[in-house]
Amino acid sequence: MSVLILLPPSEGKTAPPSGAPVNLDAMSHPTLASARQRVGDTLVKVSSQRNAYEVLSVGPSLHNEVERNQTLWDNPSAPAAQVYTGVLYDAAGMASWTESERNAAADRIRIVSALWGAVSPADLIPAYRLSMSTSLGRIGPLTSFWRKHLATEMSHLADGRLIVDCRSSAYVAAWRPSHTPWLSVRVERELHGKRTVVSHMAKHTRGLLTGALAAQHSAPESPDEVADVARTLEGVIEVAVSDTELTIVLAG
Repeated sequence: MSVLILLPPSEGKTAPPSGAPVNLDAMSHPTLASARQRVGDTLVKVSSQRNAYEVLSVGPSLHNEVERNQTLWDNPSAPAAQVYTGVLYDAAGMASWTESERNAAADRIRIVSALWGAVSPADLIPAYRLSMSTSLGRIGPLTSFWRKHLATEMSHLADGRLIVDCRSSAYVAAWRPSHTPWLSVRVERELHGKRTVVSHMAKHTRGLLTGALAAQHSAPESPDEVADVARTLEGVIEVAVSDTELTIVLAG
């Protein structure tokens, strides 16, 4: 049983300075190409409308990102491992992965995306602004749209594998595994005998776990083996595991 790590995308993205436009047929899960095309075309249209900020739930400070959406199909693309930035991705160290490391991780990692459905770290994509919580034009809620398109594709990919799920709730709603072991990763901080969930620290720890799991020569094959990897992470004082959840406790 090999591991499959599920990640959310980052809100912030680094726009590639150069590169060819995205080639939908060359991405992983090419059967999603028509769905990706439909979402992308709608995003381009919506981003040029007067109510773009309202639909995309962003403020005027993100004007450049909304404007960049308008030229989505012409913009340069780069490996998703370099385009996605933010706390989780920085902690995983993805931007510094070599091509061979990205290709190896492509078998173990899927990033569930509001625009692409699901991509691997090696897939070439442009930067964009779109959240899974968006209701996009005539497509409607993206969680519902992708739930239909990801069901068969992701279920086939996950069949017989141990799922380590680092996604937030909106992205879980787009595809929810129907089998166990499916380990949802929960991160808590213990301070003065009390445990709380801290979003920033949770993202950082999930990123560390992702990087550590991707670097394993032999992928963990059981929840206990994943827990053993988690125990090696910086600041971890306790790890508990069941068939449905991996809880990582950090020192305050």
